Amino acid sequence: MSNYPVKLGKRALRKVEQDSVEVIGPAARANPFVSFRYSYTEISALGGKAHVKSRKARFEDGKLTSEAFEGDLDQGAYEQMVGQAQQYVLGQTALLLNAFASLLPFSQKQRRDRS
Repeated sequence: MSNYPVKLGKRALRKVEQDSVEVIGPAARANPFVSFRYSYTEISALGGKAHVKSRKARFEDGKLTSEAFEGDLDQGAYEQMVGQAQQYVLGQTALLLNAFASLLPFSQKQRRDRS
């Protein structure tokens, strides 16, 4: 510090009243202006094995994170996943169609027959 041309003189400490000090807490986490998430999973069967590729990327709180995974599965596990996916899609389709079933003309006829 001796290389600086101006030297600061010694100052006495000030006494501060306890009530006049304002304690400021950490800033609340603000919503980021830009954030996104992206994920991609591909499962393919070739021969007796299933190949899985998965990629994920996200940008949150000013930080970019990326992950990638590749691996092989047994054919049985692949068939089980495909079966579960088909059951899920069929279940969701049934729920959607049931919502519109009351609008169809044959549903009114069935209601009269039950009464």
